[in-house]
Amino acid sequence: MAGGMQRVYKARIKSTQSLKKMFRAQEMMAASRLPKARARTAAAAPYAQAVTRAVSAVATHTDVDHPLTREEAGGTKVAVLVISSDRGQAGAYPASIVREAERLTDQLRAEGKEVSLYVTGRRAIGYYSYRGREIAGSWTYGSENPTTEVAHEIARTLLERFLAAEDEGGVSELHVVSTQFVNMVTQKVRVVRMLPLEVVEGVAPADDGRTMPLYDFEPSPEAVLDTLLPRYVELRIYAALLDAAASELAARQRAMHTATDNAEELIRTYTRLANQARQADITQEISEIVSGADALAS
Repeated sequence: MAGGMQRVYKARIKSTQSLKKMFRAQEMMAASRLPKARARTAAAAPYAQAVTRAVSAVATHTDVDHPLTREEAGGTKVAVLVISSDRGQAGAYPASIVREAERLTDQLRAEGKEVSLYVTGRRAIGYYSYRGREIAGSWTYGSENPTTEVAHEIARTLLERFLAAEDEGGVSELHVVSTQFVNMVTQKVRVVRMLPLEVVEGVAPADDGRTMPLYDFEPSPEAVLDTLLPRYVELRIYAALLDAAASELAARQRAMHTATDNAEELIRTYTRLANQARQADITQEISEIVSGADALAS
């Protein structure tokens, strides 16, 4: 019996060692990709700030009523964009996003609104598909490395739905559920109402402290907004994708580090149990030899 237990524990040690190697490899890959993801997020920030200030300038110095900034009274159809991951092995990262998206959709439905789901990432797509939930649009693009082409496609699809009338399949609001990278330990799931658009950053003062001058717009404020606002929405979606990529990699590195530590602890436990089984086996053999010798002597 003890010899059989030795074989069982040795098999478990071998399989756990294989898992440990896989966890370590996943941790190292996430650690090597994370600096690039954080650098891409930081590199996009100046351009995002410039576009935001340009939109703020137009909004501040004109009173143009644009479709992307207009509150539509009585709208009942809402779009929710859920930005998730393509891969697992990131701890509670995918589950926390889906959980927040479910909370948001329940809240919107309680307000009497009809929700259309737009989902990125295989994890969230699999979650909704398994439960038979209808998905209006989905994208799988490699969540660790989002591109501007993907952001453009997502923004174009959602803008078309927002600009369309509700009786033609349009929506009156767009909410985005994504993850904000704070640091290596903290990644926060956040919900942002992206449309109708609210520009929260005001126009910065001039470098010398004087107030900003009045603007002349060519060819017109309407044409400027028609160009800037779709770019602004696309940029915010792209920034959310980059933030989510950095958050996913940080969560995966942390989860795989914990899994590696747990595997090492299991290996130590199985090794101790295997040694105990071996000692029991030896003790039993000695006992049998002594008993046999006593029987012969008597």
